[in-house]
Amino acid sequence: MKKIKLVPHKVEYAEQMSQLSSASQVKEALGLSDKQTSLVGTIDFIRFIQDEEKSGKQYSRVIMNEDEKLIGVITLKELDSEKKTSHIGTWIGSPYWGQGYNQLVKAEMLYIAFHHLGLEYVFAGARKVNIRSQKAQIKLPYMSIGVEKEFPKEHRKLENQEGVPCVLNVVRKNHFIDWYENFYSTLF
Repeated sequence: MKKIKLVPHKVEYAEQMSQLSSASQVKEALGLSDKQTSLVGTIDFIRFIQDEEKSGKQYSRVIMNEDEKLIGVITLKELDSEKKTSHIGTWIGSPYWGQGYNQLVKAEMLYIAFHHLGLEYVFAGARKVNIRSQKAQIKLPYMSIGVEKEFPKEHRKLENQEGVPCVLNVVRKNHFIDWYENFYSTLF
């Protein structure tokens, strides 16, 4: 059975993280440069995340699988305690695609977002060219798809950050909690 554990970022994970994010499928989907996925770039990213967490702007975790192998990263970014919103970003290394990790890691991080951080909405965007990410989001039963008109400011902000056309989806706290309680009640 697939399992995941979310752990804080440490510089000691930089080499594994760099190797996974350097794969063309991951790097291109995320729009990362060779410099950003290099070992030095990855160490800079880890230090940046650690600083952002200290200031309360992000909550990011390294994803470990059932074999304690680093398989990716998940981040709640642009945390806004007043609006009770955030954006979620996830990447999983290509050797681990299609194995069910995305749903597991999203469920764990969204539980933290809604129960521990007190958020009401978590936005999930994707570049329109990133079909794989869009398909992964559509598979999540608690995800509201195509909310660009409902949240035009968030959509504009996302497209400005990415510099390309994007789709915008959202996870609402009440939808997620209903799904979560239902999902886990069927396991026991």
